[in-house]
Amino acid sequence: MENKAHIVKRVMPGSIGEELEIAAGDRLVAIDGMEVEDVFDYQFMIQDTYIELLLEKPDGEQWLLEVDKDCDEDLGLEFESGLMDEYRHCHNKCVFCFIDQMPPGMRDTLYFKDDDSRLSFLQGNYVTLTNMSDHDIDRICRYRLSPINISFHAMNPELRCRMLNNRFAGEALKKVDRLMEADIHMNGQIVLCKGLNDGKELEYSIRELMKYIPNLESVSVVPVGLTKYREGLYPLEPFDGEEAAAVIDMIEGFQRECFAEFGIHFVHASDEWYILAGRELPEAERYDGYLQLENGVGMLRLMMDEFEEEMARRKKKDGFPDFRPRRELSIATGKLAFPYIRRMARRLEESCPGLRILVYPITNFFFGELITVSGLLTGQDLLAQLRGKALGQCLLLPENVLRSGEDVFLDDCRLPELESALQVPINIVKSSGKDFVESILAAGMQACAESEA
Repeated sequence: MENKAHIVKRVMPGSIGEELEIAAGDRLVAIDGMEVEDVFDYQFMIQDTYIELLLEKPDGEQWLLEVDKDCDEDLGLEFESGLMDEYRHCHNKCVFCFIDQMPPGMRDTLYFKDDDSRLSFLQGNYVTLTNMSDHDIDRICRYRLSPINISFHAMNPELRCRMLNNRFAGEALKKVDRLMEADIHMNGQIVLCKGLNDGKELEYSIRELMKYIPNLESVSVVPVGLTKYREGLYPLEPFDGEEAAAVIDMIEGFQRECFAEFGIHFVHASDEWYILAGRELPEAERYDGYLQLENGVGMLRLMMDEFEEEMARRKKKDGFPDFRPRRELSIATGKLAFPYIRRMARRLEESCPGLRILVYPITNFFFGELITVSGLLTGQDLLAQLRGKALGQCLLLPENVLRSGEDVFLDDCRLPELESALQVPINIVKSSGKDFVESILAAGMQACAESEA
């Protein structure tokens, strides 16, 4: 069957592809007489100094092109699919799956469940191994695709089968041994569900996963995300503060043990546990270089430390602007990060005369109040809770509220629509503490300039 993912989308100017008169719409059929399975095959095959490309033009005409080039020189071709293959759908029915808890009527792409080891390498996605064949393992080892991110959840095979609703889920754990033997590096995650894989089961899982150190470089433990759309799904309950403290105590005990034996802390509790338990975040050194940021492990600590570094740098070198008589800005964020955003805002106010920063925590009514991260806020919740509030000369929002590279919220509300409805300019703030300081000061200076104009 014709693979549409092999169709050329773009040819880079000045590239070998342009010189060979390859054009958008052409389809790559083979390299050196061999079928190209995906982007990893493609990148591996084009490394030679001499290759033969078989292409098919839109009218069906086939071209055999001989290419002499430098080793590892790229052809300058961009394909319709970055993976050059179809994305693999997840075949599990995990009791904690967030996509199963999504409301109806959202865009189709939000309901796609991927479980593709190739995306683990390319984009950092986590895979369960249940969708991975021996052929896939062979290719990972052959191409040295590393690190691979694995959703373990439980190391008790029987429990893992129950949690993933897949009778092969326990057996799939044996694939980790093959990755270990091939010296493939890995990271892991455990989505913790109350009454299922916590307590003694969590202790057992961590102990088993320690056997894969140093190839398994880190494991994050994150609390299950629960929306209000769980009718007919497995009954799960949120953790309370006391239970969160017990999880932290267990993990920190393992951290001390791992650091003493291996020189790494290895297992990490996500930021949510510390906030839920009312405890201070660990110091930066405990995060082993922040290997699990995408799982919310250390994001707040990193942001706070970057903020303090930038504040100290400005105090020593540039100083802080004077906004007197008065400039007012506003920030909206999820309830999880709110205390930290407010703390940073107060520090900036103290350093900048005349600057006032209003910080609003947004409750997630769209998904349910148990969802507290800013990345799952919607335009409609922002509008409903900010309408009529004092927003000052500018409203700042974290960049993760928008779809990557676009101005669209999860509910398909667009940024200009929200800006128009609230009647205030909106600036998007990147995630680092340094960007936070720069964005606030830039918005304040812009407000000054506009008032003087």
